[in-house]
Amino acid sequence: MTLSLRKDAKFALSTATSMGVRLTPPDGQPFHTATTLQLQVTSAETNVVSVSSYLGLPVKVLSKFVEGSPVSRLILDNLASRHITVEGPSVPQGDPWGYRHQFNLADSGSGSRGPRVHNDRAGEVGRTLKASDFDLERIFGEEGVQIVHLSGLIAALSPETGQFCLEIARAAKKHGTLISFDLNHRASFWAGREEELRGIFHEIAGVTDILIGNEEDFQLCLGVEGPEAGGEGLAEKIESFKGMIRNAQSTYPNTRVFATTLREVVSVGTHLWGGIMAVGNDWHVVEPREIFVQDRIGGGDGFVGGMLYGILRGWEPEKWIQFGWASGALAATLLTDYGQPADEDQVWSIWKGNARVKR
Repeated sequence: MTLSLRKDAKFALSTATSMGVRLTPPDGQPFHTATTLQLQVTSAETNVVSVSSYLGLPVKVLSKFVEGSPVSRLILDNLASRHITVEGPSVPQGDPWGYRHQFNLADSGSGSRGPRVHNDRAGEVGRTLKASDFDLERIFGEEGVQIVHLSGLIAALSPETGQFCLEIARAAKKHGTLISFDLNHRASFWAGREEELRGIFHEIAGVTDILIGNEEDFQLCLGVEGPEAGGEGLAEKIESFKGMIRNAQSTYPNTRVFATTLREVVSVGTHLWGGIMAVGNDWHVVEPREIFVQDRIGGGDGFVGGMLYGILRGWEPEKWIQFGWASGALAATLLTDYGQPADEDQVWSIWKGNARVKR
C-alpha cells in the first residue's frame, strides 16, 4: 500500500512548532550538580522533520519568534543549518517580563539513575501561535505540502495553539495534504482542560491519515482502550498493543496508518527498542531489540521522522517502520534531540546491525 502524495507540492513535509533551547550538563551529570551546561536548539516537531531535511527533502517549519532576541537568532541559524525553511512572525519582547522562548532543563542520566527533565515555559512566545499569523491558503494551496506533521504538544499548549492546529488540519485536508498526528500527551498541559482538548484532538484525529502515540497517549487523549503502562516485558505486550490499535481503527476509520513505539529500559545506556505499525489490515512489527543510548530524548521523534521519510519516498510499508526504528536508534546515539543522518545508508546500517567502520 502507498499513500497518495501531491505531485505538485513545493514542500515534502511541514510542521508547526514552538521553538526553545535545551540546557544539559555534560557527561550525564545531574542538573542540580552542574557547573557547565551544553546549549542546543530543540522542539519535538523539528526533531521529526530533521530526518527528511538532512536527507535532502524540502521541509518548512511554521513558528513564532521574539524580535531582536539572541535566542531567536540562535534558533533561526540552527534551523538553517538543518536545511529547513522557516516561516513565521517575530513579535516584540515587550518588557523584561514579556515574551521569550522556552527553556528545557534536562540531564541525560547515567547507569541506574534515570534522566530528569524540567520545562520552564513561562512567557513562551509559541503559546500565541494562531492561524492569522500565516497565509494557510498560500502554504497549502499555492505552494503545496505533501505531509503536514502535527503534535499534541502544540495542540495542547494553549487555547490559541489548539485552534491553530485545527485550522492547519482543515487547510491541509482541503488541499490534499496528508496529515500526521503524534498525540504526545502531557498531563501538565491537560490539567483542567480535558473536555476542551479531547474535542480538539478528536477532530484532528478524525481527519488524520497517520496517527501515532503510545498506550497512554491513545487512552488519555482519545479515550481509546489500551494496555496499562509498565508491567510485563514489552515483547509480551504486543498483542495488547495491537488490540489498542484495532480499537483506534474502529473509532477513526479514515486513518490509514497507526503506529506506536515499544521501549523497555534496561539501564540509561541500554534500551530494548521496537515498534508496531498497522497499515489498513496489514501489521508490521519490529520486536524489541537492544540499542545503545547516549541520550534518550528525541528517539520517539526520530522514529516518526524516519517513518514519514519512508512514506515520502514511496517505499513499501515494511520499510517505513524499519527506517523509523533505525532513525530513532540513530537519534539515541546523539547529544542533540534530533537525528542527523549522513545518508540513507547510515540509517540502513543501523537497521542491519552493522556498526563496522566505513572507510
